[in-house]
Amino acid sequence: MINLEIPKKYKPLAQQANQVATEVFRPISRKYDEAEHAYPKELDMLASLIDGMNEGSDMGGAGAAGVRRSANGSDPGENRNGSNLSTVLGIIELCWGDVGLLLSMPRQGLGNSAIASVATEEQLEHYGGKWAAMAITEPEAGSDSAAIRTTAELDGDEYVLNGEKIFVTSGDRADLIVVWATLDRSAGRAAIKSFIVERDNPGLKLDRLEHKLGIRASDTANFTLQDCRVPKEALLGNPDVNVEKGFAGAMQTFDNTRPLVAAMAVGVTRAALEETRRQLSSAGVEVDYDTPALSQSAAAARFLEMESDYEASYLLTLQAAWMADNSKPNSLQASMAKAKAGRTCVDVTLGCVELCGAVGLGETELLEKWARDAKILDIFEGTQQIQLLIIARQLLGKNSSELR
Repeated sequence: MINLEIPKKYKPLAQQANQVATEVFRPISRKYDEAEHAYPKELDMLASLIDGMNEGSDMGGAGAAGVRRSANGSDPGENRNGSNLSTVLGIIELCWGDVGLLLSMPRQGLGNSAIASVATEEQLEHYGGKWAAMAITEPEAGSDSAAIRTTAELDGDEYVLNGEKIFVTSGDRADLIVVWATLDRSAGRAAIKSFIVERDNPGLKLDRLEHKLGIRASDTANFTLQDCRVPKEALLGNPDVNVEKGFAGAMQTFDNTRPLVAAMAVGVTRAALEETRRQLSSAGVEVDYDTPALSQSAAAARFLEMESDYEASYLLTLQAAWMADNSKPNSLQASMAKAKAGRTCVDVTLGCVELCGAVGLGETELLEKWARDAKILDIFEGTQQIQLLIIARQLLGKNSSELR
């Protein structure tokens, strides 16, 4: 059974990540929010330090690099706290500092998580040490990943990719792009596979960088793939199109990465709540946990409501990560964590801005920035609406054709 306390062996890691957030991320958070598309050079040394920690420890450093289920097997009845949980705990602390800067850290992208989740040992060795972004969304395939139109055709010993990808986080800075494409449109979801494309591949053309509401420290790129050739070995997972298995192979990536995005939302939510508590206290408003909310001020009652949502998000996120560490199917829990944490992050950060009034909207504090950053955490890796649809399908035992 899951123990909801932080494991003792991970407390140093969480403290280390919090120190990074406090001493590195927070001081430059506003700087790179205002200097959109400017690369935070301060992160280079930090990324190298985390790489060293990951190599020298079986539980990793403070970063957010990928997680791998096959390495987390355990004996029946034995609880294991592995790389999924340690990564989630590190992400929470780092995003307490700044989620945009976390997404800008070399070799800590969601593409790295995708590679770590499903790559072969040969692929891990070949692409190890490189920064990977993930390219899923297309102009006509956003929330419905199964509608992907980018094609991959086998030509001898190479796949030829053609299509368009938008909203690729860290796409311009990364060394690799994990591109989702279909081997056969007529086969539907089962034919969707992911391919590793080198950023300097001549067939991968950068169209533009997006100007965004939040996570402005992170670059968001749009690409066109024109006869983009990659070796057969660049395909992640099994190249066979299995209609019976359907989308399961590709969706395994989401089962690992959605808890990571939920952890990002949890970190931002906690940051907003802590700052709001400080502002309320300085204004003479105290939150009393021994008194019913209805007997306290409206501000205190609202704060308690938001804090309870935060706690629920935090616990759902830990559960989804723990299940992955213990080789338990967690697709439902991963979507629950992502849905709850994403919605809570948006609601709480906006609620904190409201409670703090003019202070919440000013640039002397980071509350307004966190409110802007929060929205993407409810969108990428599957929107709020898509998560609720996935949850409903699993609870009701319906497939995608039966419940749309």
